[in-house]
Amino acid sequence: MSKSIDNISIASHENIQMDGIQKLGITLGLLGLSIMTLALFNVSFPNKGFWLAGSIVSIFTGIVVYANRTYLNKPQGIKNNGVWHRDFTNRGNWAWMMGIILTTFYIVLYWYPQYLGLNQDGGKSTGIVGFFDPLSYILNGKAASQWFVYGTLYTIAIVGLGYKFILKYLHNKYQLVRTLSVMFFQLGFAFLIPEILEKLNPEKAYFAKDLKNMWPLNYYFFNEWHLKNMFEGGNLGMFMLFFGIAMIFIISPILTYFYGKRWYCSWVCGCGGLAETAGDSYRHLSSKTDTSWKIERWMIHSVLVFSFVMTIAVIFSFLSNNPEMSFITKDHFIWGIVVFLIVFTSALYLFKRKELDTDAIYTMLSLVAIIIISLFINYFSGNQNILFIDSNSLREWYGFAIGAAFSGVVGVGFYPIMGNRVWCRFGCPMAAILGLQQRLLSKFRITTNGGQCISCGNCSTYCEMGIDVRSYAEKGENIVRSSCVGCGICAAVCPRGVLKLENDTPAGRINSNEILLGNDVNLMDLLNNK
Repeated sequence: MSKSIDNISIASHENIQMDGIQKLGITLGLLGLSIMTLALFNVSFPNKGFWLAGSIVSIFTGIVVYANRTYLNKPQGIKNNGVWHRDFTNRGNWAWMMGIILTTFYIVLYWYPQYLGLNQDGGKSTGIVGFFDPLSYILNGKAASQWFVYGTLYTIAIVGLGYKFILKYLHNKYQLVRTLSVMFFQLGFAFLIPEILEKLNPEKAYFAKDLKNMWPLNYYFFNEWHLKNMFEGGNLGMFMLFFGIAMIFIISPILTYFYGKRWYCSWVCGCGGLAETAGDSYRHLSSKTDTSWKIERWMIHSVLVFSFVMTIAVIFSFLSNNPEMSFITKDHFIWGIVVFLIVFTSALYLFKRKELDTDAIYTMLSLVAIIIISLFINYFSGNQNILFIDSNSLREWYGFAIGAAFSGVVGVGFYPIMGNRVWCRFGCPMAAILGLQQRLLSKFRITTNGGQCISCGNCSTYCEMGIDVRSYAEKGENIVRSSCVGCGICAAVCPRGVLKLENDTPAGRINSNEILLGNDVNLMDLLNNK
């Protein structure tokens, strides 16, 4: 008679094997991807529309079957069991394979689209690009491009894996609403509406029609070709121009003041939406070390300066080459930028210098660098050469290094290795700008009840932005970090209810100076100085 004892612990790594229904779900999902892979290798399908619809339905069905079996009809609680034991979620062979596949896909997408079947001479496309033609003709009235294929797959990932995310966090209302929001904005504002508008305006030159994709995330918004296309795009083009500017200077600052950067980074943004849904299985891989934090500051603020300078350069060139299309001159523009940044940084220093953390100081230094570079641009540049560099070349460098290599190849391709917010944490200029306002000019904070903290570390483990949340919770200190995207996972996984996302009055948000730890402060000296 066997004397072996079954391990019935729900947290045991011995109980992480998939059952038959979960395997069926994975099989259905892979079947849909296999059909698309066959199309990629130019396998001819007699009815492309039927096979395309079948592949998409198969992917969604597989996700639903797997997610239902994994998370439904289970005890309440967020299931992260086995994430450190699975090869797929702990940088094992399968994780590296997934990273290589994603990285290769992005490299081909950005620089070698002909291998996806795109006919760059204007003829009929083949491969997976041609495979998506039936859907493209329905939505925008044109043959598919590599970007239509990418947008469709991107939306499938967010909507499909968003369903899985919802079931995983089923009993957390904040996560449900937040996830439904990113699914809605991706499906509607980023995918369907722009494609339909393109179909309704076939004679107009291309300009971005995604209302939520604002500068500097949309780095080509102020490029000369894009500005011209919006000016010549009729009422729709002018609406997109003025709405895009309003998003930068009015809508975004107001929403960030009331809700922090989470309104965009965790509720609206497509990059954040993909990270939260498709990348959820990898959130625990983000590094929490001080070294990573230092690298993060340098990198994200370097990208911010690069983005600002590139944008100033292309607008400067546009005003130089097209003076009849604007009511301001290039000199007015440069001095306007300089005056605005001087007033802004001076006001921050005068009124908020006691609240500046290291991240905010880096951002302010970045703005000062932009002021100096702007002045040099005005006095040492011609119409097209910006600081002896062609503005088109500067734009192309930014598009290659940041817009493609960093945000796509590294930002998504490295999910299985470095966590799901690589781009948002280390390279997104939008995150840097919103982070400065969140730190200094916002009502948002994560409050902590230090007396209830048991130092389990769940909050730090599952913080996708690499913040050591536990160190704040143990001290009872509010979390007001520039990098925090307000996803709320730290509060969701806390077993004691220590953490709470709040929008309260700005007064008293930053309370780190009142925290006493060990021998850091002499209590009698503190009382005598009160």
